[in-house]
Amino acid sequence: MTPHPQEAERRADAVAAVDRALLTRLPKAELHCHLDGSVRPQTLIDLGAEQGVAMPAADAASLAEYMRVDDARNLEDYLARFAVTLSVMQTEAAIERVAYELATDAAADGVRYLETRFAPVLNTRAGLEAAATVEAAVRGLARAERETGIVARAIVCGLRNLPPETSLNLARLAVEYRGRGVVGFDLAGGEAGNPASDHYAAFEHAREHDLAVTCHAGEGAGAESVRDALHVCGAGRLGHATRLIEDPALVDEVNESRVCCECCLTSNVQTRAAADYATHPFRRYFDLGLNVVLNTDNRLMSGVTLVDEYVHAAAHLGFRFDELARVALNGFESAFLPADERRALVARAEADIAALRAGAAA
Repeated sequence: MTPHPQEAERRADAVAAVDRALLTRLPKAELHCHLDGSVRPQTLIDLGAEQGVAMPAADAASLAEYMRVDDARNLEDYLARFAVTLSVMQTEAAIERVAYELATDAAADGVRYLETRFAPVLNTRAGLEAAATVEAAVRGLARAERETGIVARAIVCGLRNLPPETSLNLARLAVEYRGRGVVGFDLAGGEAGNPASDHYAAFEHAREHDLAVTCHAGEGAGAESVRDALHVCGAGRLGHATRLIEDPALVDEVNESRVCCECCLTSNVQTRAAADYATHPFRRYFDLGLNVVLNTDNRLMSGVTLVDEYVHAAAHLGFRFDELARVALNGFESAFLPADERRALVARAEADIAALRAGAAA
């Protein structure tokens, strides 16, 4: 699709005005990042050697190339690569290491606040208790916070393809660790044929115990999946929401309610939820005034950092620095944190963004 000349000019201006170094310094929040999709390639090799698990490639560069999903036909194809990372994320030490390294890498990317999510039921195949997986992840995030200053929290995921009772048990687990490193409950997995409403009891339990909820929706299924997540499950944020654009009335509702859309450009192109970067609805959502944020989804499978996603927004969707600063602030404002902690992060980010603008103008 060839952009209109004026649109091409606007995008060129945006790229010129927003360089990578500036976007790295921009204080950012990441709200949608899967723990088991964001493992360092060398860590996979190390853990595989320790545990006697063969990896698909022998060196980090080759493994990174293998793990990046460029051949997916749909969401389910994309999710298949998780079998590799999960094969070595079955011990407390491994989970703690992966969580620590993810938060450390995010901090180096200019991320001040990180929420990483995972489904503990997938880390219990070697006999580990689900609670132990949460404690291991929280320990890793806390260590990174002590060392780098990043504020890092966890979201517990249920899975659409598993029985609703499993999701309910995971919601109970999330509630148990509320205030102890866990800030939310999510439902992930293949959307097609697996409506979120089947897992209503899990969302209800979380909300009744004052735990924030988000829900993957509008990625592997249409706008009806978003409607289900909002109207039945009471989602306070939407994971992806790429196909929300198909329902203008629902777009208006999401806009008016200020429900946050956790957008992930690269993974949406990989899973065919979006044809390419240039036609991703993120730009339209922003122009309409929706509360949108940028995220990596899976640093390993998508081969991206959060700065990469901001660069893609500038290069393909014409975002300028001030617009990307607004996106970054949306992330802090939509964090699943107590109000006072959230306000403190927002205030610090606003001050640092003002300093960046002043420096650029000097």
